[in-house]
Amino acid sequence: MKAFARRLARVTGHPISTTGTPNFIVVVASEDDRVDALTHAAEKVAGVSPSSLRAMRNMRRDTYCAVAAYAAGDNPNVYTAAVAVIRSENPGLLRLSCIHEELAQGLGLANDSPAARPSIFNDDDEFALLTKHDELLLKMLYDKRLRPGMTAEQVNPITRIIARELTDGPV
Repeated sequence: MKAFARRLARVTGHPISTTGTPNFIVVVASEDDRVDALTHAAEKVAGVSPSSLRAMRNMRRDTYCAVAAYAAGDNPNVYTAAVAVIRSENPGLLRLSCIHEELAQGLGLANDSPAARPSIFNDDDEFALLTKHDELLLKMLYDKRLRPGMTAEQVNPITRIIARELTDGPV
């Protein structure tokens, strides 16, 4: 987990660590312990209430992991906190896959898309771990030229420039 946190910090340029005052908690818990673990997490993270975690407390059996991100500050477009839950019953690679996807989604890449390839952000389960493509998406998301609340019309030309810079080619 620490190595992945360092990787995300390097890719995003955003301070990410596994110590200090948390604003993102990852809960790895069994079916029997999940409710208590999520209640405890809500007590530790500002802007997260136990009731806001209801969906994760009542996860369907076929849901392996989930994340909830919150915009509790002045700007409704800026995540200020997140809680991810991962079933401890998941086997090793699935658990690791959940850590990769839910942490990256909690950082702002919230939606999956079949067009995202090669990526963990599609539902075909072909890629288990964060890919180079995913890293590029995170770099774009955290680029200083983009600001929360921008419209698609404002973002499109800037993201094309950023993508061209990151890939050294036409986009």
